[in-house]
Amino acid sequence: MTTTTRTSAAKPYPLDAVSKAIIEQLQSDGRRSYAEIGKAVGLSEAAVRQRVQKLTDSGVMQVVAVTDPMQLGFFRQAMIGVRVTGDTTAVAEALGDLAAVDYVVLTAGSFDILAEVVCENDDDLIELLNKRIRAIPGVLSTETFVYLKLHKQLYNWGTR
Repeated sequence: MTTTTRTSAAKPYPLDAVSKAIIEQLQSDGRRSYAEIGKAVGLSEAAVRQRVQKLTDSGVMQVVAVTDPMQLGFFRQAMIGVRVTGDTTAVAEALGDLAAVDYVVLTAGSFDILAEVVCENDDDLIELLNKRIRAIPGVLSTETFVYLKLHKQLYNWGTR
């Protein structure tokens, strides 16, 4: 399982204009060749390859395939708000270990943690909630926000 950990205390990775342009090229089309990117940003194919490797090795970016869960047979998505007693980090780690959970974030406000889940159907969601999530030590309560329709999801917001 690939996980990404971000924290507000992390030191930003220095990006020059060329690295930002490479990221934006890949956000526009992750299948774009290094040669095409090189032409767009003014570098050789080899130089682009090296930069992309540094950006991925440093954790600044990932190049991944984004799927449509419904096309793969996962017809129920939801965001689950979790209230915790005790160590929120331990609960977040336990949630992150569940295969149906694809996103976990510690929050401030009404919930201590938000977790996005992808399930095949409502029965799978009920089982996930009752037998796995609510069984995690420290989970005080949950509130489930079932997705009716995904209205917007973009990955090309650039580097600003």
